[in-house]
Amino acid sequence: MMKKLAFVLLLFVFACKPQADFQPKEINWDRDICELCLMGLADQEYSVQLINSEGKTIWFDDIGCYVNYKGSDDWKKFIRDGEFKSWIGDCETGKWIDAEKANYRFGDDTPMGYGFGALAEANDSTFDYNTVVQRIKDGKTSRDKFMKEKKMGKMKCGEGKCGGMKKGEKE
Repeated sequence: MMKKLAFVLLLFVFACKPQADFQPKEINWDRDICELCLMGLADQEYSVQLINSEGKTIWFDDIGCYVNYKGSDDWKKFIRDGEFKSWIGDCETGKWIDAEKANYRFGDDTPMGYGFGALAEANDSTFDYNTVVQRIKDGKTSRDKFMKEKKMGKMKCGEGKCGGMKKGEKE
């Protein structure tokens, strides 16, 4: 009888576990910043939000920052149980779409210069998420051009995280 009671109690405990709210959140423009480069969010059309199973959200101002953060030790701490949802702003409508199911075009002027804008619908010139991840990892972005044009190398935003110079580095 005790085993049955313990089983019922265990079942009750798991049934009462609150479900994570993986729905997209609204940006708090005066306080939300990119988790990787620490820049303020500028455009919902390119921002990414990562929500963990506790319903906590961290933000990225560009898909490139999100990709570079993914898999890091900080990522592993934030996504402890492996459950998460990531949303990105559609670059044409600003509506939140699933970042890993989105289609991406290349050539946009994005906040950190990676150049990928997300779209809900595919077309002849879009890439899937996995292709974009690989292109970012391979350096096939517009980031170098962006860095030269914006001269962000002089900014000290996180010592090398967003193009800022590392300690001891000369111009």
